[in-house]
Amino acid sequence: MHRDDASRPAPAAGPDAACDAAFFDLDNTMVHGASLFYFARGLAARGFFSRRELQRFGRRALHFALRGENLGHLGEVRELALAFVAGHSTAEIRQIGEEVYDEHLEAEVRAGSRALARRHLDAGTPVWLVTAAPVELADVVARRLGLTGALGTVAESVDGTYTGRLVGEPLHGQAKADAVRALAEDRGFDLTRCAAYSDSANDLPLLGLVGSPSAVNPDRALRRHAVAHGWPVHEFRSWQHLARWTVRAGGLAAGAVVVAGLLRRR
Repeated sequence: MHRDDASRPAPAAGPDAACDAAFFDLDNTMVHGASLFYFARGLAARGFFSRRELQRFGRRALHFALRGENLGHLGEVRELALAFVAGHSTAEIRQIGEEVYDEHLEAEVRAGSRALARRHLDAGTPVWLVTAAPVELADVVARRLGLTGALGTVAESVDGTYTGRLVGEPLHGQAKADAVRALAEDRGFDLTRCAAYSDSANDLPLLGLVGSPSAVNPDRALRRHAVAHGWPVHEFRSWQHLARWTVRAGGLAAGAVVVAGLLRRR
């Protein structure tokens, strides 16, 4: 657990804690930063691609931490991961997902977001992760956190081996909302009695689909929208954690420059 999250009180149980289902975004909502970058880091450590390529995507991760989602950056990492898992077995990649959770993601879970999810679970509400990250990684996070299940981007496999192509499109924006709508129809959820949590304005299609939307660590556009529409806003970030994260993501020198700039702006 991070000290910045640990020092904050658990969120109060809201009136919508008991509902048909709750849907949580993963990146910058349930975990610090982008899970796809942690996955890429795990692949690099196992020789799937070079340290130089990892450093390039580390800079993308730094950008993500400071400015939120950038489809070009995330797409670049996704394409790299797809290319390098091609020819590997699904069992091998799922095992790497388990190891990446233990090595990187477990320490990045936001205590505040986890407490929100736990309140829903304790009320008997199913809780689903819905993310553009690989479904293999999303499944691991959901299972380790005791959530109901996960929806994520699906990589094509034939006879248990990845082809390097996607099945459908990345679960992002409208595609994420469509996946939740399909799940609701399959499970009999009334979306007006469901809740959703995200950090990004890219998830407005999903947030607008449910009766109880909430912003978690929102980017500027989502914060403005949430305030204008009277949505709850949960803030679990701290300047201290952002400073530590930038040092890890961008290297000591880059992190020092970014942190100094942040302090000057404060």
